[in-house]
Amino acid sequence: MMWPKIDVDYQSELAGIVDGMRARGYTKLDQDDIVAMNGFMELADYYVPWLDKQTATSAPASKPPEEHCSAFVATGSYTKNHQIVMAHNNWTSYNYGARWNIIFDIVPQRGYSMLMDGFPGVIASDDDFGVNSDGLMVTETTITDFQGWDPNGKPEFVRARKAMQFAGSIDEYVKIMLDGNNGGYANDWLLADRKTGEIARFELGLLHNKVWRTKDGYYVGSNFASDPAVLKDETTFDANDMAASANARHARWDELMAANQGKIDTTLAEAFLADHYDTYTKKTGPNRRTLCGHGDMATEGDPGFARTPYNPAGSVEGKVIDTHMAESMTFVAHTGHPCGTNFKAREFLAAHPEYSWQASTLIDMDAGPWTQFRSGEHAPSGEAEEK
Repeated sequence: MMWPKIDVDYQSELAGIVDGMRARGYTKLDQDDIVAMNGFMELADYYVPWLDKQTATSAPASKPPEEHCSAFVATGSYTKNHQIVMAHNNWTSYNYGARWNIIFDIVPQRGYSMLMDGFPGVIASDDDFGVNSDGLMVTETTITDFQGWDPNGKPEFVRARKAMQFAGSIDEYVKIMLDGNNGGYANDWLLADRKTGEIARFELGLLHNKVWRTKDGYYVGSNFASDPAVLKDETTFDANDMAASANARHARWDELMAANQGKIDTTLAEAFLADHYDTYTKKTGPNRRTLCGHGDMATEGDPGFARTPYNPAGSVEGKVIDTHMAESMTFVAHTGHPCGTNFKAREFLAAHPEYSWQASTLIDMDAGPWTQFRSGEHAPSGEAEEK
């Protein structure tokens, strides 16, 4: 379904990943595995639920997409120097989130150079944070409880990579993402153009899409949809349930933006990503409703916690960039929970044996320091091989 709709350049890149594994003597994975891994989000959370409905399967109903990520972008009177500031922490399973620790510095033969985060084996960021050499800054958060899929569309990971590589403006990014939209990995994209100082929120469903843009303001993401048409026609999400993680985090973002108007910089952005204030309980402490997400902590009232209590998932890393960083193709990033809390796999499994099925792959996720990465950097001799 996916392979014929992947651009030839990206087919070659995926095949090259397979060749690289085989050159190292690793033959357990083939090309189909690598394609599926690149599309892991859209296949599991969008295609499979759609397929269940088409085939009227008697198997348990697939889960709709849940919360993934907290993010903001701000500019103008909201930031300290009236420049753009963008930040994002990736929410996903600790099972593979602990391995989401790669920074890709890509200089393609065609298009713009890219600096973005990801994990081994992918050609797009997959949590979609990055900057290209023409000054386009990109991130996103997933639309909660989204339903929709077009089997004739182009894979989301291909469109996201292509947009990062070839879009020099917000309009160009939107155009590439709409071309062949399959509904997979439906997101609210937060975009910024350092050349113009403009920021945008691009809500991309399958049936509906909308763009908001400004040179003085902010947009935030915590897995809520803003377009009433998307909410009504493409999700089952309750936008009025303030106990739900997406809504509680939305409220917290608005609080932080208002309280810090005119002061927002990269230092504050790092603190925002580590925030543990729960707007529903009015208490401070890590859980699924805080911007720094901890799904393994009790979060009573949250529908996501009710579906999968104490799920080892949440924020697994963070990234921050501003206009000046974008000019020099650099950003700061942090592995593990942005708050600095370490996750210990064995201790968790002892307390929650219902997740013992993850025992063979769940590993410790220790928090690292905020670290600056630049395009063109090279690891000292031997270090890259070691990693």
